[in-house]
Amino acid sequence: MTLTAERKRELATQFGASETDTGSTKVQIAQLTERINQLTDHLRQHAGDHHSRRGLLMLVGRRRRFLNYLQRTDLEGYRELVRALGLRK
Repeated sequence: MTLTAERKRELATQFGASETDTGSTKVQIAQLTERINQLTDHLRQHAGDHHSRRGLLMLVGRRRRFLNYLQRTDLEGYRELVRALGLRK
């Protein structure tokens, strides 16, 4: 259910400055989005899994805070990231 090291490197390469740039805001948002999508698929199959649902809500809140920060600091980067990840505001 978690992200593999290979997938994290791919996301860091795609959204960050380098392959090892896992701490930038854009990379963290991309990784959270990946985990949110995985949990959403899991909850479609296991509707009664309330512990995972709580984890999903916590991840969505964390991603929202990162997105708000990115929007305040780098509006153009925010718009590009939302478009690339297919998120809506």
